[in-house]
Amino acid sequence: MGVAAKVLKGEKLRADEMIPSSESLATRDYAASGCSSRTVEGERKRETGNIEEAESSLRESGCLNYEEARALLGRLEYQRGNVEAALHVFDGIDIAAITPKMKHSMARRVERRKRRTSDVSSASMSMHAVSLLFEAIFLKAKSQQDLGKFKEAAQSCKVILDTVESALPEGLPENFGTDCKLQETLNKAVELLPELWKLAGFFHEAILSYRKALLYCWNLDSETTAKIRKEFAIFLLYGGCDATPPNLRSQMEGSFIPKSNIEEAVLLLLILLRSCLQKRIAWDPSIMDHLTFALSVSGELKVLANQIEGLLPGVLDRKERYYTLALCYFGEGEDLVALNLLKKLLSSREDPNCVEALLLASKICGDKNGYAEEGISFAQRALDNLSDGCDQMKSVTYCLLGISYSTHARFSLSEAERITKQSEALGALETAEKVMKERDPRIIFQLSLENAEQRKLDVALDYAKELLRMEGGSNVKGWILLARILSAQKQFTNAEMAINAALDQSGKWDQGELLRTKAKIQIARAQLKDAIETYTHLLAVLQVRSKSFGFGKRLLKGGGYDRRLEVETWHDLAYVYTSLSQWRDAEICLNKSKALMPHSASRWHATGMLYEAKGLHKDALQAFQIALEIEPIHVPSLVSLATVLRQLGDQTLPVVRSFLTEALKLERTNHAAWFNLGLVYKAEGGIRSALEAADCFQAASLLEETAPVEPFR
Repeated sequence: MGVAAKVLKGEKLRADEMIPSSESLATRDYAASGCSSRTVEGERKRETGNIEEAESSLRESGCLNYEEARALLGRLEYQRGNVEAALHVFDGIDIAAITPKMKHSMARRVERRKRRTSDVSSASMSMHAVSLLFEAIFLKAKSQQDLGKFKEAAQSCKVILDTVESALPEGLPENFGTDCKLQETLNKAVELLPELWKLAGFFHEAILSYRKALLYCWNLDSETTAKIRKEFAIFLLYGGCDATPPNLRSQMEGSFIPKSNIEEAVLLLLILLRSCLQKRIAWDPSIMDHLTFALSVSGELKVLANQIEGLLPGVLDRKERYYTLALCYFGEGEDLVALNLLKKLLSSREDPNCVEALLLASKICGDKNGYAEEGISFAQRALDNLSDGCDQMKSVTYCLLGISYSTHARFSLSEAERITKQSEALGALETAEKVMKERDPRIIFQLSLENAEQRKLDVALDYAKELLRMEGGSNVKGWILLARILSAQKQFTNAEMAINAALDQSGKWDQGELLRTKAKIQIARAQLKDAIETYTHLLAVLQVRSKSFGFGKRLLKGGGYDRRLEVETWHDLAYVYTSLSQWRDAEICLNKSKALMPHSASRWHATGMLYEAKGLHKDALQAFQIALEIEPIHVPSLVSLATVLRQLGDQTLPVVRSFLTEALKLERTNHAAWFNLGLVYKAEGGIRSALEAADCFQAASLLEETAPVEPFR
């Protein structure tokens, strides 16, 4: 029986058939060709499909040991595509027995290099033999992968890396194994192992493998390292597995340790981006795509903007650069910066017909006083550049056009212009609804809101109910709008029932605005003690939420919203205690607010209302003036200041009227401003002033009858 045949059948070779591995086939000719020249000749005849040809070549070489023969024959079968046969051959290699020898050989090689000696121990394997056996283990893993045995494949591949790490704990020396295929095999194994763990469903092991691949010195080339970093970042972002923070023994004190998937992915992507900019690796546009996603979902849009601004000219297209930066600044709340960037993009030199930029510009301008006309212009330009078949884009554009018209109407100086713009707003929103083949909840919400603001409450209520049906009651904003519409219809019981239903369906972190609306409804029903309980519950929820997420941390910028809500809740409580003449409790609430936000127009307004309730009109006047210094367009302070001035009689009526007129420019539906303006006209006397007063009182009465417990918008 031939030597190779004995090997394939798992028989032991006789002593005269084995030689020390330092003189084996792998040692003699592997450096030149990966196997002996006669083995190559045998492999060139593999088209005949007869393994005896390989056996003949191996026998002629006169140098063969058991494990290396299996490694060579297994490779031959794998190259032929006989995966099962190759795996059968590789299974005959006693890996547990050979790994100690391989470790010893690698460690001795490093030691010899340090001592600059060529002494070779006869008990050691040659590096060519080590390389051959590593390749056999790697091909075994590939065979198992091809057969769908992913866990076994990962375990086989892991043997290679564990063996190297155990033998060389400080990492591979430079140029180690370059004289054979060892480095090439290690590169492939390092890259393959995480993929095998992922295929096997062992995601934690995959993460550990990725980290080990990047932290241990494998002498990987820059392209391979970059590929591993990118694949790891992608897995962290989209793999659906929460990675535990790395525990690095060599971590330097004070250095950054990522605490979440996104932080670790961002770190990897930033390293890749720096490598691209330093031209150590080729530019890969997908790196910016993944980094954009990672920083966007983590709320770090300013960081993303900084990275984009730091890119060299020509790396990103100018138009893409402007638009992405505009999105970043818009997401950070720096709307005017975003708008200026969009105007550069929409200039005649760049792309004046870019629909996406026109829509974003319209969105930014649409709800801002003084920019609504620009919002209308941008939306109309977008409509002019839309293709006929793009119904969804048309619907979005008409919706933005309607929002801009609505804003324009709210701040119109003349009544005729206001009515015209309100009509155009409803028309644009209704067109947006008709254009869409499927109804869009966002458009239905805007239709309900616009009808409510125009005091078409029955129509607004129908849209609000439809919105809840479409969203299954999952959107808190829909419930709040419904409750406010019901409160405007003076259906306070139904409004509170709606809020209670929303509270039952929402998580505790989403209940803040719901609880505040519920308290306002209870105040409207003169249930002040119940309102105080509701506000106390709201403050408890905010406190627990703050402690749950930790001091100084923010959850997608939720911290700022929580702080504002808490401040306004303390102000609401102060108003309630003021109405009950519980001065001390009101002062405590205002002090709590001051600790959270020292400079607040609404706090000074609440303070002024407390002074006014106490009969301290001059102190109240000073408080309202301070509020307007902080926020000149604070409508409640404008109205209250005018009221106190009229009561004191220290100022002429035209001055009082100017404050009330300014308040109505900012908030046309403020019934208190209309009523006080009517009192001013009445005090002025005369037939014309009497008619003006009558109109003001009528407007105040109609608006008060349809006033919600909180503004619709």
